[in-house]
Amino acid sequence: MTPSGEISHDVPFREAVRVWLRIALLSFGGPAGQIAVMHRILVEEKRWIGESRFLHALNYCMVLPGPEAQQLAIYVGWLMHRTRGGLLAGTLFVLPGFIAILALSYLYAALGNVGLVEGLFFGLKAAVLAIVVNAVVRIGKRALKNNVMLGIAAAAFVAIFFLDIAFPLIIVAAALVGFFGGRAGSTLFRVGGGHAAADDGALQDRDSLLGERMPTHARPNRAWSLKISAIFLALWLTPVALLLLILGSDNVFTQIATFFSRMAVVTFGGAYAVLSYVAQAAVQNYGWLAPGEMLDGLGMAETTPGPLIQVVQFVGFMGAFRDAGALDPWLAATLAAVLTTWVTFVPCFLWIFLGAPYVERLRDNAALSGAMTAITAAVVGVVLNLAVWFGIHVVFAEVGEWRGAGLRLLVPDPATLDPFALLLCAGAMLAIFRFRVGMLKVLGACALSGMLLSLPG
Repeated sequence: MTPSGEISHDVPFREAVRVWLRIALLSFGGPAGQIAVMHRILVEEKRWIGESRFLHALNYCMVLPGPEAQQLAIYVGWLMHRTRGGLLAGTLFVLPGFIAILALSYLYAALGNVGLVEGLFFGLKAAVLAIVVNAVVRIGKRALKNNVMLGIAAAAFVAIFFLDIAFPLIIVAAALVGFFGGRAGSTLFRVGGGHAAADDGALQDRDSLLGERMPTHARPNRAWSLKISAIFLALWLTPVALLLLILGSDNVFTQIATFFSRMAVVTFGGAYAVLSYVAQAAVQNYGWLAPGEMLDGLGMAETTPGPLIQVVQFVGFMGAFRDAGALDPWLAATLAAVLTTWVTFVPCFLWIFLGAPYVERLRDNAALSGAMTAITAAVVGVVLNLAVWFGIHVVFAEVGEWRGAGLRLLVPDPATLDPFALLLCAGAMLAIFRFRVGMLKVLGACALSGMLLSLPG
């Protein structure tokens, strides 16, 4: 540490490129798996950042709309190597998944009605359900350190699953509980649930390469904040404005740009929390996808590295492929995939570069830390909601709703139970939880099983 307070870590930028590319290529399994990969490499292996600082950054990213794993990568990259580090980490985190899903989207659009391809995605849906349930467990182990956090998660699940309360309201309620709990000095609302990091052998901030003090470049700077905000707002919204002016509001490209730009602002809780919102709009409002195809896209995202929310790229691809207008369908679909990815992920850089300096300054603020810790617990309940929703829709072909007395209940039709889907789901759960089989092996086995079931005779 220099006398000015600047962190004197020794991580060459070339090494940072290799590390972030490695993280990107290993980031399978949705946000829970991706965050686990980052923690293992950045905290345990490279020792770049301490446990407490890592969790503080994660809790802030949980508060933001959009993919928390990519935002966490931007945050840590920015801490280590300023703006260019954040740009490097965030871009590399998305790039491998974008290329892989684009290739799979071509395959799906060309061969999606072939029995073997349908069988492949049938099998992937079962594996996806097991992975989502595994995500609940993994996030829960990190976030639910005491009964108060368990209670917040349970309340969030009941609120969204049975009461149909909007996710932002759940976030606000959890934040208020955590804020006043932290302000009151309760250790139950601290990162780690009141247990010191040293108790479980975690890396202390002071022993990490970054250290525990704030780097000079991480301190709030109003002029820099205004400049970076203007740059990323222009990068994000200029294409949207041009599409509106040139093509009009009814064009599929304009609809994709405006819808996913709104999603980037209003959807909280990461990919698992936003998927039902995207699925409903894509299927019912815009007609970009047929029922069930959203889960096929999710299967693609689960089998490729990068953020799970990358599934929106598939949504945009199929929407433009089916409504290409005067363009060649393949060209239209490719352009839509790029556009969807752009308006989804560019805002993530804005949220981090604008807000992270102020969040870093408040690392020791008990009230703010309590609010973010409670929000993370609430997200566990939301992910559990998604797991139940997926489970019902994977196993039953027809699912209705009953509403009354302020409650909403999903009512599956027992006659539409698919025994093969149930068997595949049970096998995937057993493989992951009982025999600790790796995610890629489970995905491969379920995909192969689905293809075999689709064979005639």
